Amino acid sequence: MGNLVKEKIKNGEKTVGAFIGIYSPAIVEMAGHAGFDFIVIDDEHGAFSYSELENMIRTAESVNLVPIVRVSYDPSSIQKALDRGAKGVQVPMVNTREAAQAAVALAKYPPYGTRGAAYSHRAARYGKDSGRAFLDRENEDTLVIVHIETPQAAEHFQEIMSVPGVDIGFIGTTDLSVNMGKSSPNDPEVQALVDKLFAQGEELGAAVGIVAGNLEGVREGMQRGSAYIGVVGTSIITAAFASVVKEAENSK
Repeated sequence: MGNLVKEKIKNGEKTVGAFIGIYSPAIVEMAGHAGFDFIVIDDEHGAFSYSELENMIRTAESVNLVPIVRVSYDPSSIQKALDRGAKGVQVPMVNTREAAQAAVALAKYPPYGTRGAAYSHRAARYGKDSGRAFLDRENEDTLVIVHIETPQAAEHFQEIMSVPGVDIGFIGTTDLSVNMGKSSPNDPEVQALVDKLFAQGEELGAAVGIVAGNLEGVREGMQRGSAYIGVVGTSIITAAFASVVKEAENSK
């Protein structure tokens, strides 16, 4: 079955997706028809039941999007997302090597982790898939993306990215700026730290991702060499609405 985003990143290609934090299969379809590589269903800040999460994942698959879930702080949310059929998880606030190891363990079946095995769920096609072949395929296909969004995480970035099973270090610039005591992700000190993380990622040969709030953010991510750029869907929609209203007001 594979994971197209994981394959592209291994081949040195860049990928772009959209964060979606509201329950809307229609928006997922729109993102797929627009040509994004993936969606991130935001279960950290969004409000989803597990059945809604599953429907969002199912819809993503129908329009050739790789479904990723940004999980909550409940450790069981990683397994819940993967059992529903997610092809990867984004784990917030990973500040140490030990936290990264814990994230990988929850996302991978033995011998690489501690994910609980079952074959009755959607990811195993409700029992059609089973045994070592299924477990190995899930271990291979699942993306583990850890969030780098505190000064502590930045300090331990190289250790975190050296953990086997960590595929992407994702820089969350909003939380990073807040945790640095800055008023904006555009603060020069925040941006300098982001540049440093990208440089370290390049030295390590590690994939680095970043969030983007608009088209300019996507361009900046591309220029920095980001392998995985997550555009905030609500920011794009809100800005589009505002531009229409502004144009209408100016035309009165």
